[in-house]
Amino acid sequence: MRATTRPFERRLLHDANPGTSRMTTLLVQVLVLVLLAVLVGIWALRFPYPAFWLRGFLPARKRWPEREIRDWLGNGRFHRGFLKFFNRDPERNPPSDPGLLAPADGLVTSAEVRDGIRYLVIALSFWDMHVQRSPAEGKVVAIQLSGDGFMDGEGRDFAFLRVKQCPVQTRVVLDTKDYGRLAVRLITSIAARRIEVWPCEGDMLARGQRLGRILLGSTVVLEMPEDFPLRVEIGQRVCAGETLVAAGASA
Repeated sequence: MRATTRPFERRLLHDANPGTSRMTTLLVQVLVLVLLAVLVGIWALRFPYPAFWLRGFLPARKRWPEREIRDWLGNGRFHRGFLKFFNRDPERNPPSDPGLLAPADGLVTSAEVRDGIRYLVIALSFWDMHVQRSPAEGKVVAIQLSGDGFMDGEGRDFAFLRVKQCPVQTRVVLDTKDYGRLAVRLITSIAARRIEVWPCEGDMLARGQRLGRILLGSTVVLEMPEDFPLRVEIGQRVCAGETLVAAGASA
């Protein structure tokens, strides 16, 4: 018959080697302290930016602080995780209600009117989704590019251009059946300077269809007739292809 060890005998065997148990506990404690010291050291070396082991626990604005992103603009060494986050392009579902859709994600900062045209300005931060969408179904009738010299002309008159250092912009003009002539301006500054517009002149765009992309911080402006009732307020956040920003003149 196989011999069995009774509980009190097992306890005696364990107590016979108390030094081994204490040594194991001490070793684990030392390893934990060393690991913590390494993590704190990495955090200190990265300060004021978050260490790699901390980024995953932070929201986007704290995971990639603005100051760090501006450093990347200067040296071109962008964090791969940030680029993946920045280049996200989720699907959007336009609402069934009639009206013009926001062409960009961001914050509505102004809606000034000049010469019968309302300029709805949407400011994009580094953490907003940067793919723009068509506000309505229509035909692309013009794609107008303007470079650094724009500040010498139109830039002196528009606040949304004055705040940009050497603004670079692309203006996409749409002819729509329901809303007449519209335009979407994709504006960036000398810091970014890269704008992608995907349709060509003559192309038809569906309501909410992808229009283009601005790389890094930027501004998007929707031009519409001044008599279109606004559905948004200054300071409101909007989503491209989903938020109704204005109704048609007949609504």
